[in-house]
Amino acid sequence: MALKAVVMGSAVAALARMAAAAQPGAAKPVPAPMRDLVWGRLNVLHTTDTHGWHGGHLQESQYSADWGDYVSFAEHMHRSADKRGVDLLLVDTGDRVEGNGLYDASSPKGKYYYDIYREQHVDIICTGNHELYIASTADREHQHTVPNFKENYVASNLDYIDPKSGERMPMAQRYRKFQTKNQKLDIVAFGFLFDFTGNANNTIVQPVRDTVREPWFQSAIREETDVFVVIGHVGVQMPEFKAVFRAIRKQNPLTPILFFGGHVHIRDATAYDSRSFAVASGRYFETIGWMSVDGELERTAVSEESGFSFHRRYIDNNLLGLHYHTGLDATTFPTEHGRNVSAMITKARAAVDLDYAFGCAPKTLWMSRSPYPGGSSIYSWLEEEVLPDVAVNPHRKDVPRLVIVNTGAIRFDIFKGAFTRDTTYIVSPFLSVLVYIPDVPYRTARKVIKLLNNAGKIMESAPMDNRFMAIPEQLVIHESIIHEDAASDMQVDGNHQKPLGDSAGTRPRLTDGYTTRDDIGNDGDDTVHTPVNFYVVPNCIQAEIDLPSDGEPDTVDLVFMDFITPWVLMALRLLGGEYSEKDVELYVEGTFTELMAGWIEKNWPRHC
Repeated sequence: MALKAVVMGSAVAALARMAAAAQPGAAKPVPAPMRDLVWGRLNVLHTTDTHGWHGGHLQESQYSADWGDYVSFAEHMHRSADKRGVDLLLVDTGDRVEGNGLYDASSPKGKYYYDIYREQHVDIICTGNHELYIASTADREHQHTVPNFKENYVASNLDYIDPKSGERMPMAQRYRKFQTKNQKLDIVAFGFLFDFTGNANNTIVQPVRDTVREPWFQSAIREETDVFVVIGHVGVQMPEFKAVFRAIRKQNPLTPILFFGGHVHIRDATAYDSRSFAVASGRYFETIGWMSVDGELERTAVSEESGFSFHRRYIDNNLLGLHYHTGLDATTFPTEHGRNVSAMITKARAAVDLDYAFGCAPKTLWMSRSPYPGGSSIYSWLEEEVLPDVAVNPHRKDVPRLVIVNTGAIRFDIFKGAFTRDTTYIVSPFLSVLVYIPDVPYRTARKVIKLLNNAGKIMESAPMDNRFMAIPEQLVIHESIIHEDAASDMQVDGNHQKPLGDSAGTRPRLTDGYTTRDDIGNDGDDTVHTPVNFYVVPNCIQAEIDLPSDGEPDTVDLVFMDFITPWVLMALRLLGGEYSEKDVELYVEGTFTELMAGWIEKNWPRHC
């Protein structure tokens, strides 16, 4: 597939000037070389792990389109599908909450988000683990999102417990059967969550291996259908999807099965066999996934010789890219509905004062694009500067302490410039607090960090998977990925990309971004970027505070995030320390997010 420029010649500069990101103050979108979308008979747009980023990335040009722009994009793509006589579906695979001020800063949380999100028509939608950590969040999911999407919401292995009656019921219908608009293809759709065990007690997640043996599921996979669509908050390489695939395929040896995953925050695609295809579409509304299927889909035509073709694209949430894929421009692209949704977002952001600045970051601090430890690592900054100042119990300030924070508590980079109320939730959206066990023998306490980072197999036998303390991306990435420099004339499918620039041959510098390699190949991204590095970080970091300069203390306060309490207690037991949750106490008032914001307000300049 040949690469194409967004626009050519002098029109590049003109379009870049005309186009503006939907949210005031957002970075202007940037032009870049593009790959076309490949249309088929059945086409799907996919979002996952948006985590409240529906206002777009205000500090990143290539992801600065907002939910209103996506509404406009979907409207245009539906019109294109109608003209072609093909079908287009929209799916979302969960984790829509926690991670951005648009959701987290309001009281109650999600006060504005639910109405904004519902403006997009989604054909199949399911639940993520972040909708379930806190009972009140699960309640709001059941009270708002489920009725907002009615029969389109599918919960194949998730139950909800009514707070008033105590009745246990499916969070939503177990599966959905429907026909597509234009070709009247029959679809049977499921919606799964991985085998999650950290949910609040008003929800119950049934293991997938048990769900596929349920009578209702066995009956559903015997329905007459042209295509099975399995959406789920599940990584496409995870065993839960493979269990669903095996169960369906055993009963339906030739029917196409389409999988849409999430949870691990990466762009990924794979094929389980020649008639199945699975796509995951990134995180934080950076990516809009695209899958197309072509060939003989009707069940009456399916045979061993039936030809199928699958294509996938990872679409950057860049306004210029959305213009390109629809053949429109800054004037013709926004729809009335899309503009109204963007206006809703602007109003909501103002209502919770998301642009209030706590301080100005003097430099960019990276989660995984810079090595840890290091001067540009957000974890080194926490370990060396923030934790020694904020991890102080006024009644025990003279007691030496080891402070352990899991890297998964940090969800995004800090960019040089304004650190706003929005940024606090972007970087650390959780309600986690620092707790401690007082007076732990130092020779025991100092070994805890090693077990948390290096004793995965030992902890798994508990069973407790250490990887869930780290950033989600590392659930499937286990080694540093150091990309080579992008070649200026990169080839894809034997064709050179078209250079973006004027007739004199000038071209802009490619922006840093995704250069995805998945099981299908390296041509999935719609936008050509300069590759970025990925460095694996430990599950946890540790700050050693007020330890004596000569010798070792007899005991220390072992301070840690409350989220990792089960792992810390298990590590202590493995080291011979008999502690339980009764020994764990609150160490300092305030959430970790509030402590970090307070440190920034105190230590970074107020104005940039």
